[in-house]
Amino acid sequence: MKIDVLTLFPAMFAGPLDESIVKRAREAGLLDLKIHNLRDWAHDRHKTVDDRPFGGGPGMLLKVEPLFEAIESLQREKTRVILLSPSGRNFDQSIARELAQQDDLLLVCGSYEGFDERVREALADDELSIGDYVLTNGALPAMVVIDAVTRLLPGVLGDDESSHDESFSHGLLEYPQYTRPAEFRGMKVPEVLMSGNHAEIEKWRRKQAKLRTEKQRPDLLK
Repeated sequence: MKIDVLTLFPAMFAGPLDESIVKRAREAGLLDLKIHNLRDWAHDRHKTVDDRPFGGGPGMLLKVEPLFEAIESLQREKTRVILLSPSGRNFDQSIARELAQQDDLLLVCGSYEGFDERVREALADDELSIGDYVLTNGALPAMVVIDAVTRLLPGVLGDDESSHDESFSHGLLEYPQYTRPAEFRGMKVPEVLMSGNHAEIEKWRRKQAKLRTEKQRPDLLK
């Protein structure tokens, strides 16, 4: 998979995307990730990429010209252009799986008060938000999307089954899990997990996943 990111803050990506699973995916050639500075498409000596909104109001908007030039220069025939802003649809595991089926993504990070609307109208294929809150810019949401999508790419986790049976994979939170020792400070691992009866273990896990979801995320069961 190829992912390009367009941002005003490329240095923010250096740490999180150079570690762990994303790093291994890049080194293995499973993910081709490149970060681009929007200011590289500004033409004045100050590298200006924002301006005041028509009609007044607080803050600044990302200008239409550098965004159009940058996106049009980076996108290819099959590129899916995704804006990251609080106005987008809520990113979840089903969308991560949807994006993992794509070959080419361009993530455009919002900043200031957002985008000139013409970018949405003419260039965007999708718009995503990672939650109902406002961040300083779209860099962190872009990292979240990249991480969630990358771990779903074939071969990235080593055992592809790892991503098939976890929180949100089946519309439920993940069931409780335990490892050695079997007893710690009086807290014991449920007997069924040590029974070797795989049918009963699966039954227990399904029940526990539903109970946990009912308690912590009842909205997922609606």
